[in-house]
Formats: sequence, structure tokens, C-alpha cells
Amino acid sequence: MDIGVLLPTGTAQWGPADDPRELIAFGRQGERLGFSSLFVNDSLISPRIEALTMLAALAPTTETVTLGTAALMPFLRRPIQTAQSLGSIDVLSGGRLTVTVGAGFPGRFGRPLYTLSELPWERRFARLDETVALWRALWDGADSFHGEILRFDDIPPTTRPSQVGGPPIWLGGATPAALSRTGRMYDGWLPYPPDPADYASGLRHVHQAAADAGRAAEDITPALFVSVWLDDDTERGRRALDSYARATYGMPLLELERIQAVVTGSAHHVVQSLGLYVAAGARHIVVRLGALDLHSQRDQLERLADLIPAVQKTAAEPELAQ
Repeated sequence: MDIGVLLPTGTAQWGPADDPRELIAFGRQGERLGFSSLFVNDSLISPRIEALTMLAALAPTTETVTLGTAALMPFLRRPIQTAQSLGSIDVLSGGRLTVTVGAGFPGRFGRPLYTLSELPWERRFARLDETVALWRALWDGADSFHGEILRFDDIPPTTRPSQVGGPPIWLGGATPAALSRTGRMYDGWLPYPPDPADYASGLRHVHQAAADAGRAAEDITPALFVSVWLDDDTERGRRALDSYARATYGMPLLELERIQAVVTGSAHHVVQSLGLYVAAGARHIVVRLGALDLHSQRDQLERLADLIPAVQKTAAEPELAQ
């Protein structure tokens, strides 16, 4: 049972006096406190420290934590160069990279970014799957690739990752098509459903698709992305998360809660809420801390670290989540 944290790389999560270089110290603090992983997200909708740049900075300054993306949008980058960058980060980290990918969403979170990338919105999922297949081929030493969308010959040698075959690649998303694709070809699943029951049913779909493709369920890491704010005063916590939702997404908390997993309340309530997802099958939880400055982020990080053993215990004793 792994518990990771999303680094606050976006400027919406920094206070006016914050120095973004402190993100390195934040990551090292998370490792010292016992978090299993450090994740970063990827977007052009607001200023932020670019995802792969952040991971490259963390690779030599951390020792044991998994370094991950949640989620990388490959269409923002040239695919062969991205394979080189990801392979380099895996080498620099000693084989600790995990790459969650996504194709973007309708509306301002997706389609405009394709326009900026000079790529068509149509067939975006096929492009994503082919990009992942290309990466894996290059990491295995291929010098050409012929897909329906991506076609390359005479590819120069690519930096080989430390992990044999390359880092694990997870898929974000919970549509029926995404669930089927996860089961068929990805190494993990990182959704954020508001209802644990939807997580359980989605995971069953993933496992069935894996079985149909001749894969074992154990080959796919069941992960969860969830926003958390710890506060004994629930209403104060909700106000904090509401401010975060408006600053990050331009929407109120009530709207965000309809599309993403969000938990706020006392330590006991947070453990119980996360435990419901553990009971539904989640085994790697990536927590986003809903704070708007690095001081509050650090405070929430320390408070959440105290709960790691209790959340892990719910995986061994599911009745604790009831």
C-alpha cells in the first residue's frame, strides 16, 4: 500500500513570498516523512514548473521515492524527444520513474492545448496509445516504428532507461474505453472518481479487459488521485478547498466534487474516506494537498504523513474502513 503526494508545482499553489526552488526541499521532506512517491502534473492552462524539468531536479536529490507524472500529456511534446527525456530521468533516478499519461479533456483543459501543439483533436486516444507503444519500442532498442499515426525510420539510438523495458506507464481516465485500454496495454490505472463504488466497478472492468487480453490483474497497479485537506473544523477545511478549487480550476468546490475525488475533515474521517477506496481496490494513493502556499502545503504534508500507517492498515484490515 503506497501513499504518495503531488508536488504543488503550479503558481496557483504558491504564496507571494514563496520561492519555487523550495519544491526540491518539499520533495525531500516528503521522502523523509515516509511517502512512497512524489508526483507532478502537466498542463499549459496556468504557469507552473514544467513536469519533466521538476522530475529531473528531484531525481538526484531524492533516494528511494517513486517519481511520477499525474498525468503527463504526451501531445504537448515531440514523441521521440520525450522518450529520450523519460529514459534520462529514469537513469538519473536509478530506475524510480512511473509515467501516468492522458489525452486531455474536452473544453479548456484539452482541445485548446492540441491547437497550441499543432495536432488534431480527432483520434487523440489512438495517438496516445501509439506514442506509448513508440516509447516502449525505442526503450527496447528499435530504430523504426510504423503505426497508423506515427511513422519513423532511421531513429537514432535512444537513452535506455534503468528499468528493463522502460518505466511503468499508467493511464488516467475512467471512461469505458479508457478502462478497456488500461486492461489491454497499460501498467497501472490512476483515476479520481468521487464515489468509491465507481472505483470498484472501474477496476473490475480493467481486470476483465486484462483477462481478455491474456494479462494478469497483478500486472496493473490500481492507483487513485485524490485531493485532501486535513482539518478538525470541517467547514473551515471546505472553505480552504473551495479557495483551492477556484484558484486552480476556476470552479467552486461543489462543482469539483462532482468530477473528482475530494476528502476533507478530521484525521479519522480522512482515514475512513481513503479506506473506502482501499477497500475498493486502490493500492497506490496519490494525494493532492489543497493549499495555496508552500507553508500550508508543508503543514498538511506533515499532518498527512502521520496518517500513512493508518491508511496502510486499512489494506490489511478492510473492516477498519467501514
